[in-house]
Amino acid sequence: MVVLTTALALAGCEGALSTVDPAGPAARTIAQIWWVMLMGAVAIFALVMALVALAFRARGPVDETRHERLWVIKLGVAFPVVVLLALLAYGLAAGERLLPRQGADVVRVGAEARRSAWAFSYADVAGLRTDHVLHIPAGRPVDVAITSTDVIHSFWAPRLAGKIDAIPGHVNILRIEADAPGVYAGRSAEFSGVGYDDFAFTVVAHDPASWERFVRSGTP
Repeated sequence: MVVLTTALALAGCEGALSTVDPAGPAARTIAQIWWVMLMGAVAIFALVMALVALAFRARGPVDETRHERLWVIKLGVAFPVVVLLALLAYGLAAGERLLPRQGADVVRVGAEARRSAWAFSYADVAGLRTDHVLHIPAGRPVDVAITSTDVIHSFWAPRLAGKIDAIPGHVNILRIEADAPGVYAGRSAEFSGVGYDDFAFTVVAHDPASWERFVRSGTP
């Protein structure tokens, strides 16, 4: 029943803001972490339910010492500890891949949040700013330098990367990347007062020719 319920729930998870419908390497890593954590949780849950079911079985004479070693120590303690340690190791290794690394092909942009609006700037085009729409090249890593002018907001394009806070007076760097040209939805994932429910932005990923035109002309 758990597997069936999960499958039915995930059947509706495709969409513009889906975290399990990735469109870039960072988002794909995050989706993989989610699936691995789900499998680990299901394994531990299945074990607990099995132990509960066995507790209701009619029992005859048993070797209490043997059963204690098997059910309490091996299955009740060792199994969850091994699963959780494996998940921790996997999560740390996968999370390491999400960190922004130096590279010749990295594109750098800025994202400045204010209540109900995002303004984006581009290191490759001095003086250019776009409101509500972030332009990036497809197939190249993009480092977004994120800050805020008023309260804490949160930059989140679910199909391209994880989310990170926009904090006044501080700059956080988030690595995003789109596999292919397209339009991707973004939201502020932090309650910031009136207008929060409409606090959205769009990421437009360009093919190489379109990106070169954008960089040369300085206009979207």
